Amino acid sequence: KMLRPIEDKIIVKPIEETEKTTASGLVLTNMQNEKPTEAIVIAVGPGMKLADGSVIEINLKVGDKVIFSKYGGTEIEHEYEKLVILSYRDIFAVIE
Repeated sequence: KMLRPIEDKIIVKPIEETEKTTASGLVLTNMQNEKPTEAIVIAVGPGMKLADGSVIEINLKVGDKVIFSKYGGTEIEHEYEKLVILSYRDIFAVIE
């Protein structure tokens, strides 16, 4: 089964971080309590239609690596995968 987001919704698969390195080179492990903020885009909605008929386009594509709001979105499980459904405004940047 495929998930198809509506309006300005984006479905992402969070990238789980198991360790993080600080600027000084210290490796911090056991980051399970830290909610991931990077993800891969799995599906993109068609955009939000405004009252005047114009559509807010979503400038993302499947496969983009993004940074999203730490507390944004709705976590779901689909076909044994943990995914997050976000509004377009909850995506802050694309990592290139």
